Parts: sequence; structure tokens; C-alpha cells
Amino acid sequence: MRLDEAAAMLNNDYFHTGEQMVWADLGCGKGTFTLALANLLSPGSLAYAIDSNAASLQQIPSSYKQVSIEKHKADFVGDKLPFDTVDGILMANAFHYVQHKDAFIKKIAVHIKQDGRFLIVEYNTNQPIPVWVPFPVSFTALQNLFWDAGFNTVRLLSERPSVYGHASMYSAIITR
Repeated sequence: MRLDEAAAMLNNDYFHTGEQMVWADLGCGKGTFTLALANLLSPGSLAYAIDSNAASLQQIPSSYKQVSIEKHKADFVGDKLPFDTVDGILMANAFHYVQHKDAFIKKIAVHIKQDGRFLIVEYNTNQPIPVWVPFPVSFTALQNLFWDAGFNTVRLLSERPSVYGHASMYSAIITR
């Protein structure tokens, strides 16, 4: 996916406040969505890029569009995260690696400010794709997971076909 396509999937009114924010990209890989996020954040903001693959993290610059990017090698499911609270958490093509989603949401929600956001990019299916997408979550299932965890709004932002020919991809924003 191109950077402009990734940014289009994430774009929403929350980013147009002009305020500096702190976000975390969990399971950031080589940083396509980290850079897309930085493209939407106001200058002076900070993005944490977290992934278990050190080689992937090395491909991400330490800043982009006047947004600082702090890279951390960690397993976002099992390791302690390198921040206390953030304005938002992005998980682009990463939530499908979390097996016990309800417990994970409760664990990670304490790291988001009360008025913060989750941004999720996922495949719109509940059918696993071996190795590639082991624990997928359709948009309907995502809504139920977050509603059950006490979040009020789960809004679909965009959809697009998957280049891999499986289910379409969607992005969603989640608030308390």
C-alpha cells in the first residue's frame, strides 16, 4: 500500500485540531502506517513505533513531517509498553495477531487518555488466513468487542479491496 493510500484510510476529523498529540503504532512493521499517521499529526507531535522486528524498525526514520518517531523493539501483546498514556493507538494489520482480543483491549485501554482514540485497520473477515492473518476480526466483530469493553463509538472510516484478493480491508475509529 502506498503512503497516501494508508493516510487516506486513517484520515478523520480528530487529526484536524492543530494540537500536538502523542500516538503509538503497535505492530508497525516497516512503518507505512506510522508515516501515514505522522503525515496527519500536527508538527511537534510524537509517534511511538513498536514492533518485535528490529530490522523493520530500522527502516523507519526518526522523524517525518516534523513529527518525532520513537522506535521500540517490543512484543505489543506481552511486553511492557514504553509509554504511560497516549492520545491514540493505531493498529494497522496488527490486531489480527492478537488471539485474546477482549483481554488485550482491557489491558491496552488504560494507556489511552479518556478522550483518546483507537484506530484499527483490518481485513473484514472472521476466517483465518493461515500464517498471514491468524485471528482476523470483521468490522461487526470489532464493534462488539469494543462495545463489550465499554467503548461507545466504533465508526467505519473507509474500505478498500485487499491486494491479496482476500476480504476487503477497513479502517475504524473507536472512542469511549
